Amino acid sequence: MEHPVVPAGHVVYAVGDIHGRADLLALLLDQIKADAAASVGAKKKTLVFVGDYIDRGPESRCVVDLLLGALPTGFDTHFLKGNHEEMMFEFLEDPSSLGYWLGNGGAATLESYGVDVTGLRRDAAKPEAWRDAFLSALPEQHRRFFESLELTASFGDYLFVHAGIRPGVPLKAQNPQDLLWIRGEFLRSEEDFGKVVVHGHTPKDAPEIRANRIGIDTGAFFSNRLTALRLQEGSRRFLQAEAAMPTTPPDPMQYEFIDDLGGSIEMH
Repeated sequence: MEHPVVPAGHVVYAVGDIHGRADLLALLLDQIKADAAASVGAKKKTLVFVGDYIDRGPESRCVVDLLLGALPTGFDTHFLKGNHEEMMFEFLEDPSSLGYWLGNGGAATLESYGVDVTGLRRDAAKPEAWRDAFLSALPEQHRRFFESLELTASFGDYLFVHAGIRPGVPLKAQNPQDLLWIRGEFLRSEEDFGKVVVHGHTPKDAPEIRANRIGIDTGAFFSNRLTALRLQEGSRRFLQAEAAMPTTPPDPMQYEFIDDLGGSIEMH
């Protein structure tokens, strides 16, 4: 698509993967608020979050609190579902998946809600005990938030998803698992998808701009940078929040995954 646009009078801010970095989210929301106030001709303002609010970073609960109660006023909001929210729900439905979630940063989420992770590990607690502890600590408002997450949003010539889409499949026929998890085939595709796909899920040092997609995951947890894409009519630019790392340095082994074609991707 040569000249993608959003409708006239509409400004859209799409925020990348947050992963428990409430400090960065608060800074970025302040930037967005100030930018929107200074935007000429912006009669409609929209915020899109592309998912992965939780895990890895130390403040998952605080991130959700900010999203529920501290967003700039006057914005329409769309909260998309990420694969990390999907892993959390899989654990709640089937506690035997606990190890998989913990291996992808879930312990930080549990601790942010006050779950005694150290004690559960010390007692070799069964997965069902972990689930019960989490359910007891999870506020009902937060659970409703997670249950309300959308898979996609679209404005003008842009489609917003967490991970990407399956090339060769019409937009209306996309598999939800691809929207949450896909990497290799989507990232390598040069196909015109009919809309420019704005996505997170695969972190890069800087926003990644291609003719058919824009990646906005800049690895907030380990890079200390959270990125938002700003779209107004035919223009696009980025806002970024940066801050010092509030936790111990991440273990690089947490960021090696297998993509949909079987290839290893180093996430750091």
